[in-house]
Amino acid sequence: MKLLGAQVTVLRHIRFLANFAILPHMHFLLLDSADSRGSVALFRGPELLTLAPHPAEEDFSSWLLPAVKSVLTRNGLSLADLEGYAVCSGPGSFTGLRVGLTTVKAWAEIYRKPIAAVSRLEAVGSNDPAHLSPRAPFTAVYFDARRGQVFAALYGHSGRPVEPESVIDLEAFLFKAATTCGLSSILWKTPDPHLVESLAQWPARRAQGDLLQPIDSPFADLLGALAHRKFVQGQTTDAVTLDANYVRRSDAELFWKDHATAVKA
Repeated sequence: MKLLGAQVTVLRHIRFLANFAILPHMHFLLLDSADSRGSVALFRGPELLTLAPHPAEEDFSSWLLPAVKSVLTRNGLSLADLEGYAVCSGPGSFTGLRVGLTTVKAWAEIYRKPIAAVSRLEAVGSNDPAHLSPRAPFTAVYFDARRGQVFAALYGHSGRPVEPESVIDLEAFLFKAATTCGLSSILWKTPDPHLVESLAQWPARRAQGDLLQPIDSPFADLLGALAHRKFVQGQTTDAVTLDANYVRRSDAELFWKDHATAVKA
């Protein structure tokens, strides 16, 4: 029995090493439908092979699957050939995220492949600019969430969140970040730099040493890099447990809650 147990342990270790050898070069498809700046992208390991940016005027529900087919066909691959699927889990639009997550859930259920769920904020916050060394003490990331608010998070030197992902007024987020970081400078990373530049408090933050790094869309390269790390580290999920990070509930959900409350009253 002891010998059998040792043999099983050795076999598991060999399988682990074999999987690890494959993972750096694995093919996976990334879906980002968080907002109109989304995309479909194919990766081999951390390398971006093919990118299909989402046309802002088209609905994800009609655009997504043809874009997936085009990307895979151009590379001579099928959904079954991939080692995993990656999806942006938020934060973002309720409708857009639902399309992406529902699609990946179906693939994972059919082909039994792992899913790497990635956050846009984390993907941007964990990517260090090559020209900045050492890493800034704090990194603030935000995306326009409309209605005068932003999706935002604050990360420390280690890349761990100091202020978790939230939907918040940008002026309030700047104040919270400044209070948390004290005299330390902050690297601000965003695809919407004009929003913070329009604030009356921004010149003072810039004078204190804060830097502003605009991020270009689509964000597939950053999301793909984070997804690949999750695959390699085994931080994946499946069709049953995959969920979105909406941060802010949809208008439909809010209306339903208000309606239900009024009925009970």
